[in-house]
Amino acid sequence: MGRKKRILPQIENVEITDVAAEGKAIARIDNKVIFITQVIPGDIVDIQVTKKRKSFMEAVPVKFHKYSDIRVDAFCEHSGVCGGCKWQNLPYKEQLKYKHQQVVDNLERIAKVELPTVNYILASENTTYYRNKLEFTFSNNRWLTKAEINTDKKLDRSNALGFHVPKIWDKIVNINNCYLQKEPSNSIRLEVKKYADENHLSYFDLRKQEGLLRNLIIRTSTTNELMVIVVFFKNDQEDISKLLDHLAHKFPEITSLMYIVNSKANDSITDQEVILHKGNDHIFEQMEDLKFKIGPKSFYQTNSEQAYNLYKIAREFANLSGQETVYDLYTGTGTIANFIAKSAKKVIGIEYVPEAIDDAKVNSTINAIANTEFFAGDMKDILTTSFIKEHGNPDTIITDPPRAGMHPDVINSIINANPKKIVYVSCNPATQARDISLLDANYKVTKVQPVDMFPHTYHVENVVLLEHR
Repeated sequence: MGRKKRILPQIENVEITDVAAEGKAIARIDNKVIFITQVIPGDIVDIQVTKKRKSFMEAVPVKFHKYSDIRVDAFCEHSGVCGGCKWQNLPYKEQLKYKHQQVVDNLERIAKVELPTVNYILASENTTYYRNKLEFTFSNNRWLTKAEINTDKKLDRSNALGFHVPKIWDKIVNINNCYLQKEPSNSIRLEVKKYADENHLSYFDLRKQEGLLRNLIIRTSTTNELMVIVVFFKNDQEDISKLLDHLAHKFPEITSLMYIVNSKANDSITDQEVILHKGNDHIFEQMEDLKFKIGPKSFYQTNSEQAYNLYKIAREFANLSGQETVYDLYTGTGTIANFIAKSAKKVIGIEYVPEAIDDAKVNSTINAIANTEFFAGDMKDILTTSFIKEHGNPDTIITDPPRAGMHPDVINSIINANPKKIVYVSCNPATQARDISLLDANYKVTKVQPVDMFPHTYHVENVVLLEHR
């Protein structure tokens, strides 16, 4: 006999008081914290508990008694469904306030180190159409909204091109208009769907692993170049060529049109061959007098304009004189390394992904930068005493790790390298704070600058300067 499912309670007239991590909000009842989705501070709601633990609960709203005085209407019809832009109901000034506080709280509660005054978060000039890359997914079984289900109309579940529903891997929300990427992004996506439907091309079945159309990737740039990559599940050359020819004719502004045949179980394209159909196999980004070559697999900060501000802050914190040896850890395609190279004597970039290192070397070459060296491999394996002895002790280390932060062995290697300064760029203030606590015996935090790279989301970047004690 199976375990009897526990019935979780509903709670009435709950006032939302604060914002928590991952875009959730907070209420407190009987000294117990409740994390609630789809609400903002000031809302008063009835909630349905979805998870109950000794010290906290999780819940969703089922009825609103009062909307917050600061609440604004979401501008996107897909708000609350597709999983992106979760904070559309919060005014942008309020978003900034909570993101700034998130950084301060992490540094105070996790790092527990002496802090200078934290500079107020740097806002993004553009709060819509700020992304330079979007990836859409095809599905033959689209997600139905509650509003659709509650109507008497016959429901059509077929064919969606859009984004995954949060935490539901096999359901796709069909997107009519997305406010994240400038035109012609929306027009291209809609035209691809229109052509596919009119020509009866099969959409991918995520469960059965069958169908033709799998993913659509669109990259734009500040240089007004445009890359489109269509990912197919099977190599049907006739249908592939006809679709791509149609796109090339309809959108002559596409400068790089490519495709991939990915028959694996997952959507990752890092190990897949990219085939050029028309144009160039790359686009360029511009930052000051530097050009960065972006290939179909290249990583580049997805908010180009704000990435420039982020890198300027990192350069300002490093305060280089031109005589320093700088190590750029987790260098990616070498954007920071090349950006600060003219201010340093030598820059050593280290990155796990070999293809990214190849891009980094190309970016140095096309910008006639001769004082950079790049190395591929696991950071904890490369950044050894012998490596540092061979390439010189770093005067400054710039580190921009993934969300998981730095491995303890990497932190120990940094301490052993004994740089005068560490500039720590992070997309996750919690893991950054954890790492800073491990560095605190040797390095003091002297500057902190949060940066908003992703408006209407809970994500926040943070730059910290640590100086040798």
